[in-house]
Amino acid sequence: MIKTAVARRYAKALFELLDGPSIEPARVALHGLGEAFAQSAALRHAIASPVFPEETKLGVLIELATRFGCPPIGKKFLDQLVKKNRVSFLPDIAEAFAKLVDASKGTQQVSVSSADALPAPEQDRITTRLRDLLKRDVDVTFHTAPEHVAGLHIRLGSTVVDSTVRGRLNAMQRVLTKE
Repeated sequence: MIKTAVARRYAKALFELLDGPSIEPARVALHGLGEAFAQSAALRHAIASPVFPEETKLGVLIELATRFGCPPIGKKFLDQLVKKNRVSFLPDIAEAFAKLVDASKGTQQVSVSSADALPAPEQDRITTRLRDLLKRDVDVTFHTAPEHVAGLHIRLGSTVVDSTVRGRLNAMQRVLTKE
């Protein structure tokens, strides 16, 4: 809980510092850095280790940020994260920043997964239907998950609509094993 609150404060501070054209590049860079940090144990170790000086840690992060197209203010932001020992919050900061950007644009992030890849006309139909239901612009990401067997699994923030066969079987199992 505290980590999320701190991440939101850092994300909000960065968002308020950026000008309009720098917001999307910062979002992309933060997302890339957050993903790299979440997936790379070596990166997490190097950043957390007291063996490496702050300049080395900052150099690694700035090199990665440059590859992701981070604006100059974003690099100063990374400097502050290193100095305040908050780099481990990067994935949470990236998520909070993305939510701020979406809120400012009036966009809702939606994740749709299905057992098989959906054809483009079906994806367009789902996107249009979600836009009409939510009465706002949506950014839909489609995934495949063979374990669903059939149906759709739709995630809108913390709301999940699960019409998959796997989801229904799990619900039946919970009902049948409930005492």
